[in-house]
Amino acid sequence: MGKITNDWLSEIEAEFHKSYYKELYKFIISEYKNHMVYPNAEDIFNAFHFTPLKDVKVVIIGQDPYHNEGQAHGLCFSVKPGTKIPPSLVNIYKELKADLGCYIPNNGYLKKWAEQGVLLLNTVLTVRAHQAYSHQGKGWEQFTDAIINAVNAQDRPIVFILWGRPAQNKKVMLNNKKHLILEAPHPSPLSAFRGFFGSKPFSKTNNFLENNGVKPIDWQIENM
Repeated sequence: MGKITNDWLSEIEAEFHKSYYKELYKFIISEYKNHMVYPNAEDIFNAFHFTPLKDVKVVIIGQDPYHNEGQAHGLCFSVKPGTKIPPSLVNIYKELKADLGCYIPNNGYLKKWAEQGVLLLNTVLTVRAHQAYSHQGKGWEQFTDAIINAVNAQDRPIVFILWGRPAQNKKVMLNNKKHLILEAPHPSPLSAFRGFFGSKPFSKTNNFLENNGVKPIDWQIENM
């Protein structure tokens, strides 16, 4: 696994020494040795590599990585360039167009968001190929809860975007009154029409950031 070397390390280093993480590490090593697992091992911690803690303005919480070949690269909802845009991200782009007028790009590579301070965090960071949720309950949830707690503790305004029930279950951890919590149904085709469309998370996020003297996010993903 690619090592975390930026300011996240001092916040979460204690997790690496806990018994649950040691068991998780053994499990992950075995999975990568014996099965096809996504994302590539060096991409597991990309959300933290691309978005240092000091730069976090927004947190979007996903579940586990995409489980088909060539999709996952360590950022929730994002896929590698040249990969077909998954249905949930198609709906995110539709809402972004309706909300802010952004054109729908020809790719699903969200690194631009991450580099502006959008932490694209899955609660589980690995998955066995073609087996959704196959790495749930192995310890990743405890690790990513530590990440969420570290962001919640930051003494500055941050937006948490919680799409769907699994993400919204993290709301009990978010007790910092400086932050904004936005909730809506998941953008998947199964639930997007139940209130995701029309929820305007992108304009609400930028309005909150600007009202607090923080540079807003440029949400437009450009064509490649």
